[in-house]
Amino acid sequence: MAGPGGAARSRFAVVGGGIAGVTCAEKLAAEFPSEDIFLVTASPVIKAVTNFKQVSKTLEEFDVEEQPSSLLEKRYPNIRVIQSGVKQLKSDEHAFQKNLAQAERIVVVGNGGIALELVYEIQGCEVIWAIKDKAIGNTFFDSGAAEFLLPKLTAEGRETPIECKRTKYTVEGSEEKGRPTGASDKLGSALGPDWHEGLHLKGTKEFSHKVHIETLCEVKKIHFQQEFIQLQWTSLTFPKGEKNVEADEVLWPVYVELSNGKIYGCNFIVSATGVVPNVEPFLDGNNFAVGEDGGLKVDKHMHTSLPDVFAAGDICTAAWEPSPVWHQMRLWTQARQMGWYAAKCMAADALGESIDMDFSFELFAHITKFFNYKVVVLGRYNAQGLGSDHELILRCTKGHEYVKVVMQNGRMMGAVLIGETDLEETFENLILNQMDLSAYGEDLLNPDIDIEDYFD
Repeated sequence: MAGPGGAARSRFAVVGGGIAGVTCAEKLAAEFPSEDIFLVTASPVIKAVTNFKQVSKTLEEFDVEEQPSSLLEKRYPNIRVIQSGVKQLKSDEHAFQKNLAQAERIVVVGNGGIALELVYEIQGCEVIWAIKDKAIGNTFFDSGAAEFLLPKLTAEGRETPIECKRTKYTVEGSEEKGRPTGASDKLGSALGPDWHEGLHLKGTKEFSHKVHIETLCEVKKIHFQQEFIQLQWTSLTFPKGEKNVEADEVLWPVYVELSNGKIYGCNFIVSATGVVPNVEPFLDGNNFAVGEDGGLKVDKHMHTSLPDVFAAGDICTAAWEPSPVWHQMRLWTQARQMGWYAAKCMAADALGESIDMDFSFELFAHITKFFNYKVVVLGRYNAQGLGSDHELILRCTKGHEYVKVVMQNGRMMGAVLIGETDLEETFENLILNQMDLSAYGEDLLNPDIDIEDYFD
């Protein structure tokens, strides 16, 4: 491996300055204090885990900070960061919030965590939200949970958001504090939680929320203004009701043609359609086994199909036989767990030791915040892979909480908890121990019964 000063050799080299890579490098640096650990990253900043808190056996909360790589080298003197892959970053030329400040209408495409947060945070701008599913937040929710959240999108009054203590860093010389929106060929790590903190997400208008959702559709084509004029097509105004088909008289910089036949003009489009495993640099000349989702296949010790090469985070595809209540999802929580576990596996491999599967892969568990609600998802929270052989028990108090459990043969297989329910630890235990709960029936969610007292 070539370093800035010529050839550099190390027993361990980690590629990627996201959460998985940085966590892996930190763990290796701690395990092998006398070894130099190389971290190769395409960006001058790395993603660091801060304020880590183990909420329960499998649930964890942490902040993510962008930090100069020099801070990582200070914390771990045996980590050497090599910046490679970025030619130039002009973050002050295409800043998102600058464009948004002049926008009257934007189109948001995608239905994952970033799209949910973006649509909720943007004010003073018409938002056309195009999703391929029937309901919002399909990655995390069923349609019932979506219905519970929807009133927050139309509410004029906004609660004060929970204060966020993340620190922001920008590349030297940049005057903008917003994160840059580079072209699609720019590499970088996923945005992750609270990426919008500190950004002034306000358009030109004085209203709060104005969101129209186009469901069951995808973007068919994007037309620039000149091309659209030549086509002599008609675009639509912002819908005022379900049957609105008024033609738009305004000329927009860009037009989105949706697969449902509708065309909307807007100032700009935000693609929030998830992460793609960045495997291209590694495939040429190497015979990696690749998963259906495009990631490098890894076994239960995070080994790829090539000797001495491990993978973790967004780039990998979990190819082991998973626990019945765990599945892979490209989230920051899993990136941290995989990075940490990959370092343990690399260390065990180097020392000729055996290692057990980490407990974090026993149960899928994720905690986040959407529309200012605390959201916890556990196990097969959307009955993934259970077919029709399951039942759902629901408890919902409008504007307060939404609780759903997925049951199969009297055993809890998953849960969605929205709001301050305080049920996460109890449900985590019930999913993990697979206790037969048939006798309790719907009383499992009876608000008059303190379920924690039964099972804690």
